[in-house]
Parts: sequence; structure tokens; C-alpha cells
Amino acid sequence: MGPKPKKKSDGKSEKSKKGEGKLKDEAQLQAEQEEAERLEKERLHQEHLKKLEAKYQDQRESELAELNSLEQKFLSAQQWKMDYREQAKWEHYLSCDGTPDPTVPQEINTFMSLWHDNQDEDVELVMEKEEVVLNLIEKLESLLLEASPDEISEKQRDQYQEFILQLQDLLHRKYNEATQNLLKTASMYEDSETGNMHTAIKDKYSTFCIWVNLKKKARFRNHVFQEAGHGFDLPKSLALSSLAVRVLHTRYDHVSPLWVQCQGLPRQETSDSQELAEHPKNTGQEPAEEEEKGKEEPSVPAAGMSSNGRKESASSLKEKSNNTDDVKETEEETEKNSDILDVPPQEEEALLQEEPGGREEAPRVVDVQQLVPVGGVYHIDALQLPPQAQDVGDWSMVELQDVGLEVYPYSPGEAEDGTQEAVEITLRLPDNVIYFKVPMVARWEPAGQQWRADGINNITYKAEEKSITFRMGAFYTVALLQDAHLNLPYQAWELHPTGVDEGLFTVTAVFATIQIQIKDNQCMLSSVVVEEEKVLSHITGKWMSPFALREALKRAGVNIFPAEYSPEYVPVPRKAALAEVKAYEQMALLAAAFAFAHSKWNGEAGPERVVFKVSEHLTAGSAKDKVWSLYMFSGEKVQNLRLTETSEAFSEELEEESEFHSTLYHMLKDSASKEAMGKVERAGFLFIDSVYQLLLATRVLAYS
Repeated sequence: MGPKPKKKSDGKSEKSKKGEGKLKDEAQLQAEQEEAERLEKERLHQEHLKKLEAKYQDQRESELAELNSLEQKFLSAQQWKMDYREQAKWEHYLSCDGTPDPTVPQEINTFMSLWHDNQDEDVELVMEKEEVVLNLIEKLESLLLEASPDEISEKQRDQYQEFILQLQDLLHRKYNEATQNLLKTASMYEDSETGNMHTAIKDKYSTFCIWVNLKKKARFRNHVFQEAGHGFDLPKSLALSSLAVRVLHTRYDHVSPLWVQCQGLPRQETSDSQELAEHPKNTGQEPAEEEEKGKEEPSVPAAGMSSNGRKESASSLKEKSNNTDDVKETEEETEKNSDILDVPPQEEEALLQEEPGGREEAPRVVDVQQLVPVGGVYHIDALQLPPQAQDVGDWSMVELQDVGLEVYPYSPGEAEDGTQEAVEITLRLPDNVIYFKVPMVARWEPAGQQWRADGINNITYKAEEKSITFRMGAFYTVALLQDAHLNLPYQAWELHPTGVDEGLFTVTAVFATIQIQIKDNQCMLSSVVVEEEKVLSHITGKWMSPFALREALKRAGVNIFPAEYSPEYVPVPRKAALAEVKAYEQMALLAAAFAFAHSKWNGEAGPERVVFKVSEHLTAGSAKDKVWSLYMFSGEKVQNLRLTETSEAFSEELEEESEFHSTLYHMLKDSASKEAMGKVERAGFLFIDSVYQLLLATRVLAYS
């Protein structure tokens, strides 16, 4: 057979291939054109950024100089506070009201000496003097926390801290002396029904409850102080003993080391604003009282009382912030609905520390940086009953003993069922305190000056009745502890002006929404809302200094003020303090005419920069419905972002027609109205300082 004939080529197929090749060429050409256009656009964009950067560098010096003139308002506020304290000191001197000036050693020593020598006071008189003592302590603590190094020396600081300890110790001594005086005459006030003596005395600072076992009958071994809500149930052995049970609830905490109370937030030092803007740093006791004193006011070593335990300055915040390691996840404490806690649950292990020596032999020590006493301290004591007066004819005779108040020597034995005897205590929780979760009951160990979780069990917490019941093998000083960081991190925050030198600061925390009004140099708690219910009416609507408001909120259990060690317990991205502190300063300077708020992109901006929302705000009312702009600030450069809260991803792209600036003031000045900038220029230095203190105290840019 011959070769097969060749098939004729398909003309249509060749045309199709040519068409495909042409399309590919066109697509490639289009891609090349698009890439060229992209590169040209990128080149133009980079040239534009270079021009903006050059302009930013040229204007930087003049902008910082203009900002520095505004920052002088911080120095004016510091000088005003110094002058105010001097004036108050002079007015106190002229008043001659009988109370000492706690900063004058002669006056405070005379006050303490005279009160120490007066040993015939009753409980009511001690309570009257208690208010004076607490006011003196508050003045000293406020001075230690707010005064700049230029105002008081380190020697004076040490002296004031020593005065605080001495006043705390003397106050508790006086309660012991008054208790002893009452016990000497206990038989005169016996109850007609039980034959025993009991009483409860209450004021706004403390509650004094005492029960005296005069008849020693086994069936009268429990008692509830109706006026206070506290109660106890004694083992049978104690019901037959000559003793008294005292429950002294102080709504203040003079037991924990002083440095725990002094943990707080940075204050505006005299030169902080200027320094950070211009030169930022790179990222005689009776023998029987010895044991009792150990339970009362432990002596804090001088090292724990040094200036390092005071509030850090804004510059020290920056330094420490830059050295902070990645934050660690915090574990939850007690389950919310748990009622019976024989031992602290597994979730609380993270809150307890082990002493050297191992888990088996060492009692658990509470981590006082995370768990703090809320609602005061309960001194629960078994006391030796002194000899009672006996009527002999027309005479009343009593044996005099010069031994002071004695602790009853109690060692728990075994109950009939073989278990160890225990004292059951029921405490009524204070009405002016919020416990967001089941509180931990801890006992104070004076030898180690620490709170411990061992030795207390069978805990029953009743949130509705506001009571807690537990059993313990001995008599202890106890407190109810709450996680200091449970309201962190914040879910949102907002700051907006409400009038001339007035503003409203709102923090939405995990369990509560807190609103604080600001006016000149004072703040007022507007509301605290928990589960749509307003609480803490006792401190709502009262004007006070930013420092006093912080302390009042912390005492009430609403702690929204991080400490320097808080990053170890709160899972938030680290922020460099250069950006954070300078942002607070400049936000405060602009707070008279601009609203500021939380941005979800703040956590995406990295540690060196902060992101927040800003809107011009000249009318009354909330700023929530306003049009917000997003700004990113590094402490040295600020830029307006095209980004919005509804954007899909974080981007540093600039808003159209915006520029780089060295300060937030100049950035907002580009687009703000003359009226707004006029308000900024006229803003009072006291209002600016108060806003700055609140921002720095809450650290909303780091903890939201």
C-alpha cells in the first residue's frame, strides 16, 4: 500500500491559535501596563511620603516649641497644688482647732503622746478619735503620693511613712485598751436571757462586736450580733471557758504592708511634661500584748516604705514599660456560681505562691499583687476575761491585774466525731463594697507579714444575703480578697468635654461601666452600673480630688487602676510609654474641645504606637454619634489614618490630603475649627491636669 494522503490543514484552527496568541499578547501587554502604572503610582506615593517626611522634619522644631508653651500648663497646675497645700497648712495653723498638722513632727508627736497616756477611754470615745486619726493618715498618704521631689525630701518621706505606721499602731492599741476597760465591767451588762454580755457598736469607719461568756453554759455557744450581722459558733470546749469573743471590723486596712496600699499610678511630676517632650528616654508594750500586737498592725520594714513603693512618675512608667516582658495569661478565680468552697479551687492556684520547702510543708501564700483585701479587715479574737467585780456588803471589790488585754490560749481539740474542732464564723459583707466574684477568705500571718489561704475551710458564700460563713481552727485576723485585675482589660472608653473646663470620662470595664465627671481640679463619680443597676451611691455625686476618687473606688472593690506589675496578670499587648504618656499629655491639652475614644485597632499598631479615635466636640451630649477619625501616634510622629473601625484589616495608609506632624495638637489644628482651637487655648490648667491624671491612672491606651 502506498503512503496515506496528508490531511488538509484546518484554516479555522490556525485562526483560533492566532487569536489566542493575540489575546495572550494583549493580556501580557495590559499586565505590563498595569504593573508599570502600579510602580509609577508607588513611585509617586513614595515621593509624596518623602515630601511629607521632609516637611515634617522642617516643622518639627517649631511644632515642639509651640507645644512646649502649652505644656507649661502642667507646671502651672503643679505650682498651684504646691501653693494650695501651703495655704491649707497656714489656714490650719490659724484655725487652732486642736488637731495636729501631721507634717510637723512636734505636733504629731504631742498628739500621739497625749492620746497614749489617756488609758481610760471607752469604745465610743476611741471611735470618735478614730476619724481624726484616719484623716491625719489620709493627709500623709496623699502628700506622699502626690507631692513632687521638689516639695518634700526623701528624709521627710521616711518620716511621714513612720508617722503613718505609728498612728495605725496607736489606733489599734486604743481599741485594745477600750476593750480591756469594757471587759473589766462586763458583769454589769449581762443579758437577762442568757446571763452573758454582748454588744455591738457601729460607725462609718468600724464595727465593734463583743460577746462575754459569763455563765459558761454549753447551750450558749453561738451568737449573732443583730446590729452588725456578724456571728459565731464555738466548739463545746470554748463554750465552757472564761473568755470573750471580739469581732472588730475596720473598713480600712491597716494590716497589709503599706506598700500594697500605695501601689497606684504615675503622677505628673514638676518637670515630666517638658522632659519627656524634649529629652525622651530610651525605650512600750505590755507582755501580754506582744502576741496581740503581732495580730494587729505589723511593723513594715523601712525598705518596704521607701519611695520605690510610691507611685511611679510618668518617666519611670516609660522606662518600666519598655522593659516589660510579654504579659502572661491570668487564670480565673472561683467559679461565679460556686457556693461551697472547702478549699480554694484549682483555678485559684495561680493566685497563690509557694514558700521555699515544697508544696507539702509550706502553707499557701496569697499573691498580694493580684488578690487584695476589699471591704476592710476583720479582727476575730478570743480574749481572756479579767476578774469581775464582786459585791461584798456595801462594797464592790475587783482584783486588779496590770497585764493588759490577754489573748485566750486556745488549741483546737477533737470533736466527738473525731474531726478537729473548729470555730465557725459568719460575716455580713459591707453594703458599700462590690464583690464581682466569690471573694477569697484569707488569714493574716503576722510573722511573715502575708495573707494565707490555709487554715480556713467550709466556705459558704451567699451573694443574695451578702454574707459569708467559714470555719477555722484558731482565731485569726481575716479579710475578703478580690482579684485586683478582674475588670481589666477595658472593653471601651470615651472622653469628651461637657462644658467650660468640664468633661465626662467613661470606662466600660468587664463587670461595670464607670462614668466620672471632671471639673477644674476635682472629679465626681457620676455612676457605676453593674448589670444595668446603679451601685455605690455612698460615693456617687461627691466632688473630690482625682487621688481621693481613685482610693474611694478601690476601697469599694472597683479597681480600674493598673499598677506597675499589672502586665504580668492582664493579657494585653505591651505599649511603649513614650507613645502612651505623651498621648495622655496631649489628649489632656486638647480635651476642652475634642472627644477621644477607644479604637479596636490599637492592639494591632504594635508596641511603639497607639491608635485612638478623635472627633471635634463643641456641643453638649455624648460623642458616640459623631464622625470619628483615627489617629496613630508614636510619641514623636502622629498621622491621620484612612482606616475606619469597620475596615477589614489594619492599614497605615494616610487619609487623603493629610500630613505628618510632631504633635497631636498640630495634627488636629489642620482640620479643626477656630472655635475649637480657641477653646483649647483658653482651657484651664487645673482641668487639663485632672484629665491627664485620670488618663494616666487608668492607662486606657495600654489596657483596652
